[in-house]
Amino acid sequence: MIRAIGVTALLSAVTLSAFTFVRPTLSAGQQPSGDERCAWVGQMMQKMETIQPGMTRRDLLTVFTTEGGLSTGLQRTYVSQECRCFKVDVEFEAVGRPNRDEEGRVTLVEDERDVIVKISRPYLQGGIAD
Repeated sequence: MIRAIGVTALLSAVTLSAFTFVRPTLSAGQQPSGDERCAWVGQMMQKMETIQPGMTRRDLLTVFTTEGGLSTGLQRTYVSQECRCFKVDVEFEAVGRPNRDEEGRVTLVEDERDVIVKISRPYLQGGIAD
């Protein structure tokens, strides 16, 4: 019960924050309804969940963009192109090159052909700047 209330509060906060990006399309003084907010979040979730393991980095970049912070060429956090509060953590398999160099270090090189091995569920988090 407490968990359900927490999730509801979190979704409410996100939808209210997210609609600051949509507000210019509304008439002056008009606020989006709760149904409109929920519909927008639902559309965002559907779009983000189209990206699955087995797809490429190129596919991922049609919905997400890179975020700052620590990463390698095979592990990175991405943010939604439409709302940077929605994030996913992604692990890749290198294509056309080894995953590690001669000294065993993970490659820093990224290629749009790299294959997604693992992608987290979308989550909410504030921005990270380098």
